[in-house]
Amino acid sequence: MAGTDDTKRAAIKVLIAEDDANIVESLSFVLGQQGFAVSAALDGDEVLRRLQRDPPDVMVLDLMLPKRSGFEVLKAIKSDPALRDLPVMVLTAKGQPHDRRLAEEIGVEAFMTKPFSNTDVVDAVRRLARG
Repeated sequence: MAGTDDTKRAAIKVLIAEDDANIVESLSFVLGQQGFAVSAALDGDEVLRRLQRDPPDVMVLDLMLPKRSGFEVLKAIKSDPALRDLPVMVLTAKGQPHDRRLAEEIGVEAFMTKPFSNTDVVDAVRRLARG
């Protein structure tokens, strides 16, 4: 059935901001299997460059990134009128209550700690993509 709405719909773009290559590989595989178009940025500066050049539909953000922390990246996103509506899920080993509270105050839409369930990540990305 070529030409149906499902075949015309572009894949939802997900940017993974994570410096751990194993996590990037794992998330890329799992999300790719579910039909998402996945790309990755390995440090905070690269994340911001990618967001300006080709913003995704959803971002998965680690808080502990080289060059610029995830908190700094999140603040930059939420203060930029062109990016502030980008849904962001924090995926981090920094699961302390104050980290979650700060991320929520800045405006994160979802917060998940490592280790994580692949199913939970996929479900959260789907939920964020739907708005």
